[in-house]
Amino acid sequence: QVQLVESGGGLVQPGGSLRLSCAASGFTLDKFNIGWFRQVPGKERQGVSCISSTGGNTWYLGSVKGRFTVSRDNAKNTVYLQVNSLKPDDTAVYYCAADPFYFCPPEGEYDYWGQGTQVTVSS
Repeated sequence: QVQLVESGGGLVQPGGSLRLSCAASGFTLDKFNIGWFRQVPGKERQGVSCISSTGGNTWYLGSVKGRFTVSRDNAKNTVYLQVNSLKPDDTAVYYCAADPFYFCPPEGEYDYWGQGTQVTVSS
């Protein structure tokens, strides 16, 4: 079964940090560009970060620049999103998605999606 699985979410206080993971099964992740998205119930899904297949190119949503860091370890078939200095507005379900050709394509172009991991920022 081809799938992506996110993990690492949880409940943290404002200013806290988490490391989210996106692990692939059923295919080799090293040839795929990866995007991270988040979604709050009732709102549109929002792209937060992208990383190219080699890790050489990255992109961040303006509101997370300087706080979030995307990285990958292709040997472990895993992509990470380190989320620091978390704010209540960062509360969302975080998803990863994979595309075989393009860096930061439109949301609809991604081929594979995970089920998401919940990040809740609250005191």
